[in-house]
Amino acid sequence: MHWSEEIAERIIKRNPDKPEYVCAAGISPSGSIHIGNFRDIATSYFVVKALRKKGKKARLLFSWDEFDRVRKIPVNVAKADGDMEKYIGFPYVDVKNPFGTEEATYAEYFENEFMRSITKFGIEMDYRYQARMYREGKYTDYILEALQKRGEIFDILDSHRTQDAKEGEREAYYPVSIYCPVCHKDTTKILSLTDDCHVAEYACACGHHGTFDFTKDFNCKLAWKIDWPMRWKYEGVDFEPGGKDHASPHGSYDTSKDISRKIFGFEPPIFQGYEFIGIKGTTGKMSGSSGLNLTPETLLKIYEPEVILWLYSKTEPLKAFDFCFDDGILRQYFEFDKMYDAVKNGTASEAHQAIMYNTTVAGHEVCTVPMSLIVQLGSIVNFNVPMLETVFSKIGTPYTYGQFAGRLERAKFWLETCSPESVNKLRPFRNWDVYEALDEETKKEVALLHDYIVKGGYTLDELNTQLYDIPKQVFGYDLEEKALKARQGAFFKSVYQLLIDREKGPRLYLFLFAIEPEK
Repeated sequence: MHWSEEIAERIIKRNPDKPEYVCAAGISPSGSIHIGNFRDIATSYFVVKALRKKGKKARLLFSWDEFDRVRKIPVNVAKADGDMEKYIGFPYVDVKNPFGTEEATYAEYFENEFMRSITKFGIEMDYRYQARMYREGKYTDYILEALQKRGEIFDILDSHRTQDAKEGEREAYYPVSIYCPVCHKDTTKILSLTDDCHVAEYACACGHHGTFDFTKDFNCKLAWKIDWPMRWKYEGVDFEPGGKDHASPHGSYDTSKDISRKIFGFEPPIFQGYEFIGIKGTTGKMSGSSGLNLTPETLLKIYEPEVILWLYSKTEPLKAFDFCFDDGILRQYFEFDKMYDAVKNGTASEAHQAIMYNTTVAGHEVCTVPMSLIVQLGSIVNFNVPMLETVFSKIGTPYTYGQFAGRLERAKFWLETCSPESVNKLRPFRNWDVYEALDEETKKEVALLHDYIVKGGYTLDELNTQLYDIPKQVFGYDLEEKALKARQGAFFKSVYQLLIDREKGPRLYLFLFAIEPEK
């Protein structure tokens, strides 16, 4: 049973007659939404699919936490506009768009950037914009309840931290922050609150003093560990995943589930922690605020959406995996294709069928033309489509552009951007420096190969046989196997140097077969 189906069964068992199940995810648009955050969505998405597979109605609820305060400015944002530091303390929804595009705000820019890419995965979500929810007064009753029970909330928070509370800290605690109407920041401090918890007196670091009526004024926000369980109850959430930092003992989930039960009287949703995603070849935790823009859109330049979904689906949430910008991506494509084809032809195991169930993208058909072959042959013919079709036909795999179009641009982008050292292009002129340095025997080998190619009329297999036979023709057919392999290796090395200025390259018989003989 797939891990998402196990979670779905737990959800159903806990509340078997619920008309519609809600699986949630959420992200703050602090910058470009990176692929690590995508695990939040993928985990809930697969559970939604598992619930539907079991005949249940379910939806994926996604919250844009755009009412969060700006904590720091990402590198790419600072480069676009050096005057952004002044917005620290603002809600993201009130910060200007620094990029000069059509989006009105900072939040909207990064939200749209992400939503454009998410459609390519075929994932439908019920979006919830938290600034709108707060400012329309949707959460007023819950804010008042939290204020009335602020002492109890403090005690719960205090029970999950290691340091002791300071004298007077409990009495001065308020679970809500007010955004100042003058400076627009959350640098306010509540000084007093009426007995009915409706009206607060506050002061802001900017010098502004004022009163705030929580029944009429809505420009305020609950602290994260109170906001999270409040929304669970409001939306009736049944399942929500979170990063392993949230899942740690006394972390956000442990604290919030206690607040959910004891303050809001709501049984918290089933929770699933997940491991962070790695990028092979780079170090450090991915972060949207760091300006490291490893977004879904970036990955879609080298990965088909189905392959990205497959990587998440086949890996249990608490296990890590890497996205590969090196040649590991070719192995991942190979493994995906093998599993995909097995499911398609009915030979896959139940486990593999369950993994692949999560990878389908409506309206898109995967053609498993080997990515490694597209990379190798595409490089040889400089990604010329008609020539590539000809080469595929010559080697007995007559793939057409309609079959490999989706992967061709990804192969080209990966090769030229991520692995330029792997590009194999024929030299435009003869390499006389290398040729003149060859010994006479090797020059004889090169001459034999040249004459064979000029003569033409060979098949791919015949060319391959000839390449290994040429050293025998020069050094004799009675060479010991070890010596013969050494001669063949040296010959191949010389040919690569003459053709592409390298000591090794693509399979030589394919390379020679693919390029036009006169070249």
